[in-house]
Amino acid sequence: MCDHEDPKDKILDAAQTIRQNTRKETEKGFRVVIAGKGGVGKTTITALLSHLFARDGLTVLAVDEDPQMNLPYAMGVPRERSDAVVPLTKNLDYVEEKTGARPGAGWGLMLKLNPDVSDVVERFGIRGPDGVNILVMGTVVQAATGCLCPENALLESIVRFINLREGEVILMDTQAGVEHFGRSIAQGFDQAVLVTDPTFNAVQVVKHAAVLARELGIPTVHLVVNRVRSERDVEKVEEILGDTADLFTDRFFLPYEERLIECEPDVEPMLAGVPPSPFVEELGAVRSALLRYGTK
Repeated sequence: MCDHEDPKDKILDAAQTIRQNTRKETEKGFRVVIAGKGGVGKTTITALLSHLFARDGLTVLAVDEDPQMNLPYAMGVPRERSDAVVPLTKNLDYVEEKTGARPGAGWGLMLKLNPDVSDVVERFGIRGPDGVNILVMGTVVQAATGCLCPENALLESIVRFINLREGEVILMDTQAGVEHFGRSIAQGFDQAVLVTDPTFNAVQVVKHAAVLARELGIPTVHLVVNRVRSERDVEKVEEILGDTADLFTDRFFLPYEERLIECEPDVEPMLAGVPPSPFVEELGAVRSALLRYGTK
């Protein structure tokens, strides 16, 4: 390989290799993309849902597509270990080794024809608390490269070409906004969880995201309103939604809980219900809905 090869080309080569050398099979698991405006609690909700699903006995792959890469820490991975995680976009030699994506060098070592969750995490990820598999995408590999298209192409290839078995689920925490829908990185996902808080700007983001999710063919779109302090917050969100409420399969309202901020990332007491957590109880309803629609 030439030293001056563009890292973006290496990423695209790896993505192409995975696409051309895997096959799709009938799936029994499901994929969930979690999106919304920055700062509304997407990462925390992704982490807690991952714990809940794992404790239900499911095999969970939590994918961090947010360039801030906070999901491992939110999952309870110690800070020193979280900071040491090498994201996929900076681990290209390893990706190259495992996919054989070297220009002119043949296919080399490739992912299995039908890679499962454990197969992928062994190559590219880490294992967190409750046995949750975590895959960190990362951000751009060069300054001033602009679009994340090559990186997204690689992540899209890996996530979409994992064949899910019974009892397997992928949860993808996305960067703020709706660009992942515009780049089609969420295409092929079974469900979307759109997270907002009771503010006008945040609700506007999920309204737009719901339209894009429907256009991508995502059949089930859940709205999760976080940090609800009063009935007036619920009414405010309903007013902003207006006629667009029909875009959502269902709506959930999670109560504000100061303890969630105080105990991060060690959420074990909340998950254990000592004392009972209204937030986790309501999030349990989201988990149940995801399971219900994911196993249809």
